[in-house]
Amino acid sequence: MSSAYKELYGGAVTAQIPSDSTDVSSLREVPDNQEVFVHPLTPQSIIIEILEHVNKTDEEALQIHFEDLAERNDAIGDNSKVLSVEKLPRENISMTQCESAWYLHGQQFVSKYKETEECKNMVDIYMTVYRLPQFTTDILVTMNDPIQIREHRKMIMFQ
Repeated sequence: MSSAYKELYGGAVTAQIPSDSTDVSSLREVPDNQEVFVHPLTPQSIIIEILEHVNKTDEEALQIHFEDLAERNDAIGDNSKVLSVEKLPRENISMTQCESAWYLHGQQFVSKYKETEECKNMVDIYMTVYRLPQFTTDILVTMNDPIQIREHRKMIMFQ
């Protein structure tokens, strides 16, 4: 998969994004604190968010961001689980003012458009939080990768 550098937030930030992805803001309104990209052939998406700094430890902040996503996705309790968490090595972080970065791999069972329980899709969530307490900011990058999509009781597997 090839990637390209794209200017985000009016050029304030540059990020490497898959070159064939579609900027969702060209299709619908996106909140000012978000940049959203979707894959043209799969249901994968990447969301970059500038959020208020969570004044907790790095691991706790990452967990809070994951739980907030689960709540927005109506994936509370057994519908959401963390599979792994790790600190990213400093040499792998190109954002010079970033104090630390943490990665989480999780899964959530999510229904689109508030469909019924049996229509919930299994989505792998790949989440990284970049901590910038000096700016009272967390930058959250989330990739959603549906691995099971249920449509009208018919299940489609992506893997």
